[in-house]
Amino acid sequence: MVESISSGNEAMTLENQYGAHNYHPLPVVLTKGQGVFLWDVEGKRYYDCLSAYSAVNQGHCHPRIIQALINQAQVLTLTSRAFYNDKLGIAEKYVCETFGYDKALFMNSGAEANETAIKLARKWGYTKKGIAENKAVIVVAKQNFHGRTTTIISASTDPSATAGFGPFMPGFEIVEYDNREALEKTLANPNVCGLWIEPIQGEAGVYVPHDGYLKEAEKLCRQHKVLFMLDEIQTGIARTGKMLAGDHENVRPDILILGKALSGGVMPISLVLADDEVMLVIKPGEHGSTFGGNPLASVVVVEALQVIKDERLAENAERLGIIFRMRMNALIAKTNLITLVRGKGLLNAIVINDSPESKTAWDLCLKFAENGLLAKPTHGNIIRLAPPLVITEEQIHECCDIIEKSVRAY
Repeated sequence: MVESISSGNEAMTLENQYGAHNYHPLPVVLTKGQGVFLWDVEGKRYYDCLSAYSAVNQGHCHPRIIQALINQAQVLTLTSRAFYNDKLGIAEKYVCETFGYDKALFMNSGAEANETAIKLARKWGYTKKGIAENKAVIVVAKQNFHGRTTTIISASTDPSATAGFGPFMPGFEIVEYDNREALEKTLANPNVCGLWIEPIQGEAGVYVPHDGYLKEAEKLCRQHKVLFMLDEIQTGIARTGKMLAGDHENVRPDILILGKALSGGVMPISLVLADDEVMLVIKPGEHGSTFGGNPLASVVVVEALQVIKDERLAENAERLGIIFRMRMNALIAKTNLITLVRGKGLLNAIVINDSPESKTAWDLCLKFAENGLLAKPTHGNIIRLAPPLVITEEQIHECCDIIEKSVRAY
């Protein structure tokens, strides 16, 4: 039995030997996190500019969230939904009032939340819209990322998500992202029950639609009696400078899908919110999860969201995101290695002046790590930069200094 790790190389060797090879991590072995910082097993400190794909918006090991976790873990962690527990109703009331919906359905992973949303939309289509059985269609956008289950990848246009995993589930129609005309034509199909999109396409490379796209999408859904389904798993919980990215356009989806930072990174929690007309189409026995809505998750989600509110992390993300993009645009003027910066709040990406097949972005992330900052490429030549929202103005400038130093050295 291996009781402890003596070096980074030992940890990587163990993972490579005994773990599935479904990830390609940067060669950094982490052992501690606090706030915006991570430390490796050799004791080197890094700025975390990935935030576990926006799961630790509140910063690593936030003391209030950890304390809430410890307190509840010593009392009761899991009952299953075969029984009521004394924490779930409190959490459901809190999230419904926070986001403005009648009902909440707790799950665990983001993929589970999206699977839940798919089932809700289809059941609503059959029972409320009158779509013929097995004819319901959900409209999705090109370059989407909603998870990696077999149902979800059936809606994907990414070959790395689909190659070798068929046959795929029918019932999805794919349209161009950020294209009103494509939406108008597709949503007119009477068999469409839902439009399922991300307000910003994070995994695709932080693609931000033009102002008004979400509002137009919402309007078209109302016009054609289609459920507006917004996947805010990565963009929600203050990441883009508002509690929800959809708040930038004052849209209210019929189905709101949340995950990641709901727990501040301490355990898997996801959530689907909807009003009674949609949520109550699912009856007892038709959907569920052993761990979904457990007492531990219920306590953690309330504290994690209250931290967002109390520490005004959405406002911090909005202000520091502007500073970050200003610094990156100034860097673009000095180098031909970066061609573009885009994003909202503290969800940003820089586009590297090379093909997606090149190793330039990967090598640049290695240089970032050498200089004390952790980030990772997506889609080959795009580097996503998303630090915890507790970062300060001084620290965001230090991160920008590291990026500039690395780019110049490269």
